[in-house]
Amino acid sequence: MKLWSGRFGKETDALVNDFNASIQFDQRLYKEDITGSLAHAKMLAECGVISREDAASITQGLADILADIEAGKIEFTADNEDIHMNVEALLTSRIGDAGKRLHTARSRNDQVALDFRMYVREQIPVIIGQLLELETVLCRQARKYQETVMPGYTHLQRAQPISFAQHLMAYGAMLARDVTRLEDCKKRLNECPLGSGALAGTTYPIDRWQTAKLLGFDAPTSNSLDGVSDRDYALELMGALSILMMHLSRFSEEVILWCSWEFKFIELDDAYATGSSIMPQKKNPDVAELVRGKTGRVYGDLMSLLTTMKGLPLAYNKDMQEDKEPVFDAIDTVEMCVPVFAAMLDTMRVRQDNMRKAAGHGFINATDCADYLTKKGMPFRDAYTAVGHLVAACTKTGKTLEELTLQELQEISPLFGEDVYEALSLETCMGQRKSYGGPAVSETTRQIQEIEGFVKARTK
Repeated sequence: MKLWSGRFGKETDALVNDFNASIQFDQRLYKEDITGSLAHAKMLAECGVISREDAASITQGLADILADIEAGKIEFTADNEDIHMNVEALLTSRIGDAGKRLHTARSRNDQVALDFRMYVREQIPVIIGQLLELETVLCRQARKYQETVMPGYTHLQRAQPISFAQHLMAYGAMLARDVTRLEDCKKRLNECPLGSGALAGTTYPIDRWQTAKLLGFDAPTSNSLDGVSDRDYALELMGALSILMMHLSRFSEEVILWCSWEFKFIELDDAYATGSSIMPQKKNPDVAELVRGKTGRVYGDLMSLLTTMKGLPLAYNKDMQEDKEPVFDAIDTVEMCVPVFAAMLDTMRVRQDNMRKAAGHGFINATDCADYLTKKGMPFRDAYTAVGHLVAACTKTGKTLEELTLQELQEISPLFGEDVYEALSLETCMGQRKSYGGPAVSETTRQIQEIEGFVKARTK
């Protein structure tokens, strides 16, 4: 018999029972559910709502249930719909009437809001920890390649010389923002909905501040309607995870390009690539491709919950049972992607020779050539035009700017001197970009140290 069956004259139809039940996915909230119930029982006893003897029985009973669940001794049932009623039914069967008193001054509405919020709060540090590990890998790799020249791209066209270290640290900056977004989410969600009841609080003399403190929250939610109907924290989490996955997807796209024979900038370790069932020469970057693909899955999870929530009146509606699966899926997906992505990067082989070769073509020092003339006194726009003529001439003859003779250069402008060849060296072009955030070794050293400090501050 269902715990809420008193109002009803018929048994629930079997199809409705299966359709209505959420135990198949919300059972992962068992620990949060029991932890919340322990705090609730303690508060009820201290406020005189239930006896201390009943609270002691409840506490012991819940501890035993938790131990049995973790030992695999308990099978949940759809007849009890969800994790909350499964635990309560188990407790009542074991300790009798004391178990029936546990639900005094609360509803499943504030109970599930609490459990779900606690679960999200617990998973955020897990993801942050994984991101900090990935940041450590990026810093370690970047330190090796601070003097490795590669072409930087715009429109996927070779643009200006950068270092591989700077390219890696661009993702370091993105991931740092991902970490702080998650930290902000965790801080904002840390209010306790328990005690909101079904929607309007309770007439019992409870102490919501006590349960909030016992459960590690900063405060109770200030409005009981909002307390049971708020899922902003879940949406905010999935928004942050979607941005994170977008960053990993962009990085994956570059890894995929860099692995191709057309680029051959890196080679993935055999342990992080796969082969073809028919083409023996293939070495496929499946890890990067799957991360790129799973990004859409996390986006879908976010859109699913946004769509569920967009038309709901206050307070709780059964639609909100649909909140958990997308959140669980997004968390599971991210927690699977980040570690394997970090391991892939940590073990890759960097082909510095191919990066340098690619940088030598495509006139990526053209801006530096224009800057050279500008520093000699020519207005930048005139210098820009003059170098454009040089590039056009080089395109016809198959030369690079460095391969032009001084005479050929001076036919365009007498301002060119012997020192132009040093100025056009790709190593010079990269090394002289010492402006804040640039690719010069002094700047990539600072960027690496900043991210290392960021990680250290969070891993003490």
